[in-house]
Amino acid sequence: MPSHHTPTQTAYEARMLRVVQYIYANLEGDLSLDTLADVACMSRFHWHRVYHSMTGETLANAIRRIRLCRAAGYLLQSEEAIETIAVKCGYPSVQSFNRAFKAGFACSPGVFRKTGTRVPSLGLTKQGPVAMYEVSIKDEPARHLAAIPHQGDYMKIGEAFDKLAAIFTSRQLWPVSGEAIGVYFDDPEAVAEPNLRSVAGMVVPASVEMTGGLEPVDLPSGPHAVLRHVGPYAGLHAAYTYLFGEWLPASGHEARNSPSFEVYVNAPQDTPANELVTDIYLPLES
Repeated sequence: MPSHHTPTQTAYEARMLRVVQYIYANLEGDLSLDTLADVACMSRFHWHRVYHSMTGETLANAIRRIRLCRAAGYLLQSEEAIETIAVKCGYPSVQSFNRAFKAGFACSPGVFRKTGTRVPSLGLTKQGPVAMYEVSIKDEPARHLAAIPHQGDYMKIGEAFDKLAAIFTSRQLWPVSGEAIGVYFDDPEAVAEPNLRSVAGMVVPASVEMTGGLEPVDLPSGPHAVLRHVGPYAGLHAAYTYLFGEWLPASGHEARNSPSFEVYVNAPQDTPANELVTDIYLPLES
């Protein structure tokens, strides 16, 4: 299998993982080409070419994407001032943050905070307006994942996915990979944020070796409720609220004792935030 990688490939993989971890941990710090080349222990003259060739994404675009995704999460999940969020995400001024955010999300941070995300029509409940989504029931096959665990805020699982991508590139696993999937084991309303457990995974054949940070995760076959969400990942909370709070109680179905998961139909690397498509899968009793 392609997962038999050489010592040189292992070394490059480790460099990639160091840089990904450094970017996520230092969004408000110095993420210049020179600094990241030092983190990777490579010449600045070659580092950017290596990163771009291995990931298909320029460093500048990766940093911009990560900063904007983090900012979107802060806007929807906190009451911090926009000025504070701009600084935490590495922007020198509110003006530069506004320009970058509008380029990425097609609206200003203030408008995004008010509207949250593009949602389907609104229904009314005793609690007030609630987003309405289409939910279908599908009989799904079992899925075997190669995964990297993540603990803490679900909105920060992107770091685990970027590490996973670096490993798949280094080990030439993309040709045998399937869906990109996030598995979420805990209810964020019931479990403290630092203790939330999730994994970033890719569907792979059983023959792929689980070494060097990869862990196997198996999702069982059977009926699932499937909700499609279109828009920024930061708006997924509203979709879960509808699925568990509105659809499930009225559906006549029972949730199975198995974690819900998300299948990412496209990727933020090459898709505008408002066009991201995420399918949420809720396992049901047969």
